[in-house]
Amino acid sequence: MIQPAERTKSLGASVFTEMARHKKKAASKGMDMIDLSVGSPDLPPPSEVRAILSEETLEKDNYGYALQGMEAFNEAASSYCSERFNISLDSSEVLQLLGSQDGLSHLALAYLNPEDYIIIPDPGYPIYSACADLAGAYTYPVSLNEENQFMPDVTAVPSHVLERAKILIMNYPGNPASARATKDYFEKVVALALEHSILIVHDFAYAELDFTEDKPLSIFHIDGAKETALEFHSLSKSFNMAGARIGFVTGREELLKPLADIKSNIDYGVFYPIQKAAIHALAYEQPFLSKQKQTFRNRRDVFCQALHEKGWHVTIPDGGMFVWAKLPPSYTSMDFALKALEAGVVVTPGHAFGLEGEGYVRIALVQEEERLKEAAGRLASIIS
Repeated sequence: MIQPAERTKSLGASVFTEMARHKKKAASKGMDMIDLSVGSPDLPPPSEVRAILSEETLEKDNYGYALQGMEAFNEAASSYCSERFNISLDSSEVLQLLGSQDGLSHLALAYLNPEDYIIIPDPGYPIYSACADLAGAYTYPVSLNEENQFMPDVTAVPSHVLERAKILIMNYPGNPASARATKDYFEKVVALALEHSILIVHDFAYAELDFTEDKPLSIFHIDGAKETALEFHSLSKSFNMAGARIGFVTGREELLKPLADIKSNIDYGVFYPIQKAAIHALAYEQPFLSKQKQTFRNRRDVFCQALHEKGWHVTIPDGGMFVWAKLPPSYTSMDFALKALEAGVVVTPGHAFGLEGEGYVRIALVQEEERLKEAAGRLASIIS
C-alpha cells in the first residue's frame, strides 16, 4: 500500500469537518440547526464590490494568470492601512495573498527549517501549529488564559527554544479568545524578537471588528517592529469576502521576499476580477466597515445578554466575531459540543485550538440576532 507522507499524520481532518459531519447527520433527521461553529461571515460583501466582481468576470481579458498582485491593489492596501491604523506603509511593503491562511501556511515553508521552533498561542487558530507540521518544524505553545488576560509572558519561553525559534505568532483581536493587546505588551514582544532575531507574525484578521472606541493596535505602532515583524490582513472578515480568498501581508520588503518566492512557485495569483473588487473595497467602503462593526457588536450584546439572563455568565469579548465560553467543570469541550448538537446548535469544542482550549467552546456570531437569542436559550438549557 502506498503510504502518505509522515507530515500528514499530524494533520488529519479538522474539527470543523467533524462538526459539519455531525451537523449533517442531525439535519437529516429534520432538526432545526443553528450553526455557530465556523467563523465565516453570513452577510454579503458591499453591493458595489459584488457588482464590480460580476462585471469584471465578463471581460475577456481578465482570464490570464495574475502572477502577482496588481500594483493598484498594493497601493489600495497600503493606503487603507495608513488611514485605518495610522501607520505609514509603501506599496512595496504589501504582498497579496489568497487569503491570510494561504500566507500563514506558506510563511512556515519560507522561514522554517526542520527542527526550528515556531512559538504559537494556545489556544490559537489551527493553522499556526499545522504550518509547523508542514515545514517539519517544532511548535512551542504559550498559554493564553484569563489569568494573563490572554497576553502570555513570552520572556518566560526557555532559552533553548528562543535560540532555535524563527517565528512567533500573535493574534489580536484574537481567535478564539477575542482579547485585545496593549501597547506595553507589544513593546515587550518586539524587544524580545529583536534580541533573538525572531520574526513576529501578527495575525490582524479581525482588526475591523474591534468594539472599543480606540483604533485597532497594529504591531507597526511599536518602534523597531518594522525590523522584525509582518502583519496579516484578511478581506474575509472585514468585507465578507471569505469565499473570494483574498488578503495581504504587510512589512519590510526584505522580510516579505522569502514568502513571495515560495508563492511564485506554488500559485499564479488571485483572479483579476476578485482583485479589482477588493481594490474598490479597500479604497471606498469605509462606511460599510462601520456598519459591519456595529452589526457584530449588536449581535455580541444580544447573545451575551441572553446567556447572562439565563445564568451562564460568559465573558463579553472586546472584538472579533466569537464568544469564548467557559464551561462548568462537569463538561469537556467535546461533551458539551455534542450536547449542543442534540439541542440544535453547532459550536466548536475548545480543544480544537490547543490544550488550553479544553473546558471552553467557541461560538461564532454568524447568525441574525433572533437566531442568536434562540441559540442562547438552547445552549443555556444544557448548562442549567
